[in-house]
Amino acid sequence: MTLQQLRYVIEVATRGSMNEAAKRLFISQPSLSSAIKELEEQIGLSIFERTNKGISLTKDGAEFLGYARQVIEQAELLESRYLNAKPAPQHFSVSTQHYAFAVNAFVKLVAEHGHDEYELALRETKTHEIIQDVKTQRSEIGILYVNEFNAKVINRLLKNANLTFTSLFKARAHIFISVKNPLAQHASVTLEQLQDYPYLYFEQGEYNSFHFSEEILSTLSHRKSICVNDRATLFNLLIGLNGYTISTGVLSADLNGNEIIPIPLESDESIHVGWIAHRNAALSKLGAAYIEALHETLSL
Repeated sequence: MTLQQLRYVIEVATRGSMNEAAKRLFISQPSLSSAIKELEEQIGLSIFERTNKGISLTKDGAEFLGYARQVIEQAELLESRYLNAKPAPQHFSVSTQHYAFAVNAFVKLVAEHGHDEYELALRETKTHEIIQDVKTQRSEIGILYVNEFNAKVINRLLKNANLTFTSLFKARAHIFISVKNPLAQHASVTLEQLQDYPYLYFEQGEYNSFHFSEEILSTLSHRKSICVNDRATLFNLLIGLNGYTISTGVLSADLNGNEIIPIPLESDESIHVGWIAHRNAALSKLGAAYIEALHETLSL
């Protein structure tokens, strides 16, 4: 087993494709496949599962990847310290529902741990894609919520993908509205008070089931509703149309300014937000730092 082979495994897992990894590594695809196969034979397990849909980590492969990342990180520290080698670019990816605190934590991560070179990714995306991104190691960490309504479906998907859910916080249902909305002065609002205002929600694409909705109380009908794809558009419509969306109540004035405010929704529903990762894979240095940044951001 060589450091080069470990680097190959990490690159293939990051790209999710032998062809793409080979291009990044400046070797031929057959040479890369041969090196990976040789490593699998040496250690006696399959790291990747190859299907007509592509390549993904096996259960054992996810655990192996965690150790491989740690070894490569330590090797690069040694090279930098004693061989005056240039530090290798850092890699880290997170996939998340549309939460401002996830962006704040990412900013904090880059500010504190970003070197001269890095290749990072922050994907605000659909619920099902978050699970798939972490399953295939396109992202090391995913951020989403579960509640009483969607828990059975989400937990089954996580179990089948060999992923774990770790809690960040629980919150009561809130709405986000513009400070100019007529309801902005209320201490709390009811669903009846909201019926004349446009309801805004995030589109979930192919998996547009209520169980994948980013908003709780997703089965309710609305006289006026608008589907959006990104957080900036949603916030613009909150302001421009006096719309509302239902979420955690956690906002960031640094990112979103003071134009949007949370108001408690009179409901028994709650939301349980957490992060997901591979059950058998140890977090990378940046992965662990990002989790720490999440907790620090949420404690402010």
